[in-house]
Amino acid sequence: MDGSSLQQRTAQAHLLRYGLAVVSLSIALGLALLAHNYNFRNVEVPVFLLAVALTAWYGGSGPAIVALLLSIAFFDYFFTEPRYTLYVTAADLPYLLVFTAFALLVAWFSAVRRRVERELRQARDHLQIEVSERTQQANLLNLTHDTIFVRDMSNVITYWNRGAQELYGWTAEDAVGKSSLQLLQTIFPVPIDDIRAELLRTGRWEGELRKTRADGSQVVVASRWSLRRDEQQRAVAILETNNDITERKRREQEIQGLNVELAKRSAELEAINKELEAFAYSISHDLRAPLRHMSGFTELLQKRATAALDEKSNRYIAMILDSAKRMGDLIDDLLAFSRIGRTETQKTSVSLAQLAREAVAEVRQDTQGRNIAWKIGALPDFSGDRAMLRLVLVNLISNAIKFTRTREHAEIEIGCLDENNDLIVFVRDNGVGFDMKYVNKLFGVFQRLHQSDAFEGTGIGLATVQRIIHRHGGKVWADGVVDGGASFYFSVPKPQGY
Repeated sequence: MDGSSLQQRTAQAHLLRYGLAVVSLSIALGLALLAHNYNFRNVEVPVFLLAVALTAWYGGSGPAIVALLLSIAFFDYFFTEPRYTLYVTAADLPYLLVFTAFALLVAWFSAVRRRVERELRQARDHLQIEVSERTQQANLLNLTHDTIFVRDMSNVITYWNRGAQELYGWTAEDAVGKSSLQLLQTIFPVPIDDIRAELLRTGRWEGELRKTRADGSQVVVASRWSLRRDEQQRAVAILETNNDITERKRREQEIQGLNVELAKRSAELEAINKELEAFAYSISHDLRAPLRHMSGFTELLQKRATAALDEKSNRYIAMILDSAKRMGDLIDDLLAFSRIGRTETQKTSVSLAQLAREAVAEVRQDTQGRNIAWKIGALPDFSGDRAMLRLVLVNLISNAIKFTRTREHAEIEIGCLDENNDLIVFVRDNGVGFDMKYVNKLFGVFQRLHQSDAFEGTGIGLATVQRIIHRHGGKVWADGVVDGGASFYFSVPKPQGY
């Protein structure tokens, strides 16, 4: 709508309102003259007052003033002596003033009442709109299965949605008007006064509450409160939403109990492991003295009685000395194995290439007279215990040298693979290999896949490798083919920034 159309409609509205004053007073004058003609006296005053009241009611204060002026003029001209003049005598003046005052009062009362009724009608319309909006909001809240209810500042429930009914078992008719604290028998984690103080200060509160259902069972809920204030910032209501976390709390308690039990068993296992390591160390250490005596006296016997003994007896003495040596090697390996469990890992930046060269140099004394083709690939730096990692490489390379002894042309390769978050180092040979169905026995203590008279060893070397790599957060594995060689791998996490 443009400006000219709006002005036209406003002018028409004013014309109708003021026209109402003229028309109503004209009708009142006609009625008064008609009554006066039929000798009905004193009718003009109430008729004029009625016209003024109607004009004030429907037209407002401006038309009411026009109606009042017209009523005074008509009353003076047609009904006050001398008639048909606007002359007012002193005797008629009080009567005219009383009429004017009474007419003003009627007009004012009509205008005030009209304004009050208009305001009441507007307030009713606003209230209907608000009720409609609130009803729509309540219907929307009922569509959700979340638990939502509203209570006033005295904790009396004023709204209860379907989700609350589903969780707690009470219908809206049962809950509305009841105290939420008494109905739900709420158990708070802290004093309720502290919660209310935080709610009034921040407008929000969150926490876990324990409540009781209609059937008497208890439920743990994650509760969130929101404070509603009116236009004067007075706290008027609290909206509370609840989520059932009973099952989650039960699982948390179970997990907590399992963690306590696990910690207890871990402590017991650690104590047992320490006792076993101490026992192994003590036994290995205590075996050294009698073994030295046995070996020493056997050597003395061999020197003194070799000429007097036959070939079989000398062979028996040689077997005793060989067994003593193997027993000594086994004790040494056991001591080294037990020390690994008790020694703290000292991590530094280690060059695996340098360690590989050192390990090869250390075991070369066992390769005299053999034809071995060495292939050492690029090896990266690594963060770990240098001494332990060196022992890993020495054991794996010694293993490869031992099991390629039957090969005329032995091949041993040391290399590295790069996979995602791990570095993988391998030692590969073309030796006798092994059957993969026994692969799970390789890294056990004293486990051997070949006869001891064919290949020497104590069966502890690969177990030592596994323990060291586990201490570094990695893992070990192997694959092989009978008479087709074997490959041994260990993986370690990449250092940061690799």
